[in-house]
Amino acid sequence: MAVVTMMPLQAQETSKTTTGFVEDQQGADVIGAFVDSLKLLMFEHGIRIAFQDKTRAELGGPFWLDYKRSVRIPAQWEDSDSWPVNYIGHPIHGAAAGYIWLDHDRNAPLDFGLSRKYWVTRGQAAAWAAAYSLQFEYGPLSEASIGNVGLNPATNGWVDHVVTPIGAFGLMVAEDALDKYFVKWAESRTTNPLYRFAFRIVFNPARTLSNTATGRWPWHRDDRPLRWRPNDN
Repeated sequence: MAVVTMMPLQAQETSKTTTGFVEDQQGADVIGAFVDSLKLLMFEHGIRIAFQDKTRAELGGPFWLDYKRSVRIPAQWEDSDSWPVNYIGHPIHGAAAGYIWLDHDRNAPLDFGLSRKYWVTRGQAAAWAAAYSLQFEYGPLSEASIGNVGLNPATNGWVDHVVTPIGAFGLMVAEDALDKYFVKWAESRTTNPLYRFAFRIVFNPARTLSNTATGRWPWHRDDRPLRWRPNDN
């Protein structure tokens, strides 16, 4: 789930991340996306270790043996997580990874749209989210290795593998649309930065998580600073 740290309001950069481009045919900075995804991964695991007693309790013991025993093909749909975690939290976590991919794809449209390029890039972002989710569940830096989720078969379900990428795709599209048609409209009617901050955090939780984990202000937008004025765009 998105965790927002309040920080002093400052002007933000308005350009996309351009460090270390390794371009594929779509112009994506794969290395940059990988590095920022690792930051998100560490951020999420840090939250797990800090706030979950069950995760801390499983940090001891034989690492490789417990990790190996925790990686298994699910035998059921549900796991032991609550409905909000599986059907709200996991799409947010997947969409945050998807936004990291979009941040490093120079060809990805910033705004919601009906163009083929928009939908293709969001599909690619969802595929990145699926890969991120698989690593988060089973990889060397995963719930299976850090906390041994899956050691108990009841904690392992297909829900995470299906809901995370599909929910991420839907949530990215929804957040893009909300940002374009509601948040930007609401911001054009106030110059109060606290109101603008609230609009962006509440209606774009996945983008907020992505921004926070990768070291940007939670309210960051590539196309407009927090103190923009309607006649700027």
